[in-house]
Amino acid sequence: MYTICRVSPRRCCTPAGRLHLPLRQFVPSRYVATARPFGTAETDPRLGKFIHDEYACIKDHYETPKFPIVLAHGLLGFAELHFTPGWLPPVYYWRGIAEALRANGVHVITTTVPPSGSIEKRAEQLARGIADAAAGREVNIIAHSMGGLDARYMISHLRPANVAVRSLVTVASPHHGSSFADFLFREIGNDHLPRIYRLLERVRLETGAFEQLTSTYMKNDFNPRTPDDPEVSYFSYGATMDRPPLLSPFRQSHGVISRVEGPNDGLVSVASSQWGSYKGTLVGVSHLDLINWTNRWRWMLRSLVGITPGIADMLAKEGF
Repeated sequence: MYTICRVSPRRCCTPAGRLHLPLRQFVPSRYVATARPFGTAETDPRLGKFIHDEYACIKDHYETPKFPIVLAHGLLGFAELHFTPGWLPPVYYWRGIAEALRANGVHVITTTVPPSGSIEKRAEQLARGIADAAAGREVNIIAHSMGGLDARYMISHLRPANVAVRSLVTVASPHHGSSFADFLFREIGNDHLPRIYRLLERVRLETGAFEQLTSTYMKNDFNPRTPDDPEVSYFSYGATMDRPPLLSPFRQSHGVISRVEGPNDGLVSVASSQWGSYKGTLVGVSHLDLINWTNRWRWMLRSLVGITPGIADMLAKEGF
C-alpha cells in the first residue's frame, strides 16, 4: 500500500508534488518489530506486511477518496490560530496536511472544537462544523488523538440527521485511556485538583476533557456506552518512539506509559490506539510528528506532510 524509498535529506524537493516523509515503518500490530535489513518485507498472520527502510515517500500518484475528508483535531487543538499583531502568520494544526490533500483533489473540511472541553461538548461542535461545511454530503473523518473520541461519540450518541459519516480513521487516539493521565491525577491528588481546575478556568480553558482521558473512565464508562455504528467503517493507526532525549516534552510521559502500557508515541500507547481495523504502527515518531508539527524544524527542507495522504489513499482503495 505504501511506497518505501531511500532519499538524501538535501534532495527531497522533487517535481510534480512528490512528497517525502521521514522514518515511517509500518507494523500492523500492537507489537513493535525489530529492525530488518534494507528492502526486506515479511508477512505474519498477526502483523500483515511490513517494510523497514530509512524513509517512506508517498507515491507520485495516489487514489482520491469519493467523499470529503473531515480533519478532527485533538486535545488543546484548533484548526487555525491567529496572533496579534496581524502581520504574524497564522498557525495551522494540520500544517501542510490539508494543502497536500487538496492538491490531490480531496475536498477537505477542517473543524474546530473546544480545546479542552468534554468529549460531549467537543462532539456537539464537531457535528455542527461538519453539518455546516459538508451540506449533507457523506464524509470520511480522519481524527488525531482525542478527536477520535469526539467522532466516536458524535457517531454513536448524537447521530445528527444532517451528518452522514462513512468511515472514521483515528490516529493515535486514546481509545482505552492513557496511563499518563492516570499518573497525573494520582500525583495531583483530590485535594489539589479543584485549585488546578480553577487556574485553568481563569485562562479560559475548560477542564472537562482531562479526567475523560483516564483509563478508568474509558474502560468503565465511555467504551461500554459508545458502541460502534455498524453503518460506519472504523480504522486506526498507532505510533511508537524510542526513549526521548532529556529535554523532550515527552520524556516523562513516555517513561510512564512505557512502564504501564508498552510502546507509545509519548502520549498515547500503541495498545490504546487500536480501534476497529488496525492498519499499522508508525515507528520512530512522536504524538506531534503525526500532524507534522515537530517536523517544522527537523525537516525544514523537505516537502513533508505526515501520514495523512497515505490514509486518504487507503480510504479510496476501501471504496470511500
